[in-house]
Amino acid sequence: MAKTLSELGLTAKGAREATISGLAVDSREVRADMLFAALPGVNVHGGEFIQYALRMGATAILTDREGARIAAVEIAEHDPVMVIVEDPRQALAYAAALWFGRQPDAMVAVTGTNGKTSVANFTRQIWQLMGHRAINLGTTGVEGDWETSSPNTTPEPITLHKMLYDGSVNGVTHAAMEASSHGLEQRRMDGVRLLAAGFTNFTQDHLDYHETFEAYFAAKAGLFTRVLSEDGVAVVNIDDSKGMEIETLCAERGIDVMRVGRSDAADLRILGQRFDATGQDLRIDFVGNIYQVRLELIGGFQAENVMVAAGLVMACGGDPEEVFSCLPELTGVRGRMQRAAMRKNGAAVFVDYAHTPDAVATAIKALRPHVMGRVVAVIGAGGDRDTTKRPLMGQAAAEAADVVFVTDDNPRSEDPADIRAAVLQGAPDAIEVADRSEAILRAVDALQPGDALLLCGKGHETGQIVGDVVYPFDDVEQASISVAALDGTL
Repeated sequence: MAKTLSELGLTAKGAREATISGLAVDSREVRADMLFAALPGVNVHGGEFIQYALRMGATAILTDREGARIAAVEIAEHDPVMVIVEDPRQALAYAAALWFGRQPDAMVAVTGTNGKTSVANFTRQIWQLMGHRAINLGTTGVEGDWETSSPNTTPEPITLHKMLYDGSVNGVTHAAMEASSHGLEQRRMDGVRLLAAGFTNFTQDHLDYHETFEAYFAAKAGLFTRVLSEDGVAVVNIDDSKGMEIETLCAERGIDVMRVGRSDAADLRILGQRFDATGQDLRIDFVGNIYQVRLELIGGFQAENVMVAAGLVMACGGDPEEVFSCLPELTGVRGRMQRAAMRKNGAAVFVDYAHTPDAVATAIKALRPHVMGRVVAVIGAGGDRDTTKRPLMGQAAAEAADVVFVTDDNPRSEDPADIRAAVLQGAPDAIEVADRSEAILRAVDALQPGDALLLCGKGHETGQIVGDVVYPFDDVEQASISVAALDGTL
């Protein structure tokens, strides 16, 4: 496969035409006659690698003025076709979309601090139950009727569009994506043809990257101000404090909005909710029509995630009656309020990916209506990430749970003891246990009849990052081992 730069929309004033054999953002993957995209990075500019790409045979270079300046000597020596633009990340995203060409016919994306994985997964499940070949793409990879691993929640454009092409070639017609703030900020999703986009909520996270709440929200809002086309539909959790702001941004572009929530303003409204040990029953109003559905899901917030997913499906043309009839068949997402084990005394152990103050508080509070006894929580915080949220996470757990254990999460390059100390500032009465497996064992041992344990932070992850080494570790597996050891079933 070969295409000209003009076929990929990569024309710049004074630039020569060229036929290229492929696209690359990693100079080590460059082959003869390829285009190399030298993008500005967090720590280093891709212009530093132009020299290597040219030695590997790159015909054309896509970059900005800074990238061209960095590699001026090598560019003069090799004389490649230069496409110098203001925003090379966006240019690459559109070029990648044109290079691969095919995408699933019905595509949606969802953004928000919490709930993205669940919404994308539920959306895919509803589509499948309706008979469509569907996938969801994000933190847990690509799941559904075609599966593969994914290096990031929102992969870089070349990888993303190859995934969408491969999925389409393999018969996938419907796809639901997670839109991370990093991916949106870096223009990775530009060029994805969305029919609808969802917004779940906005709370503190990723301030190590975005630095301010304003910058973080602006990145999230980019899904609606830039990526979603004007003839698309926005499905917005109107109960969130930023929901109205998202709606206003959509209105400025003439985008239709479907409001989801519990308030009177919602188009898709949760009227009532009743909990039991295995799930919940919902009473729903959708534009004047009343439905009652059963969800075999733990946690009140899961109802909101399901409503956003249902809204996305209906925004793509799904019949409401058929959509609501599918909801009782939904299954939980791995690592999201997942029941991992049950003790002989009836106490249950759940695993959740909650790794922000709001997510920790929400998860614990959402578990409580399903539990007759105490709620015990195990929490930690990741290293090399936003340090300001650590005491807030401790405080959130201390206020919502009856018993709290503070342990290690993914300490990465930091001293684990320092991270735990920061979390303990917000939960001074918590029990500190450095080793995560021991913390889980002790928390399981503390469970009395009717209690429930929530293991927060790692969710679906199957490794623990200490330094630059990833050690095998799975909260679900560790919970099962602990229960078996204590109940004598090993």
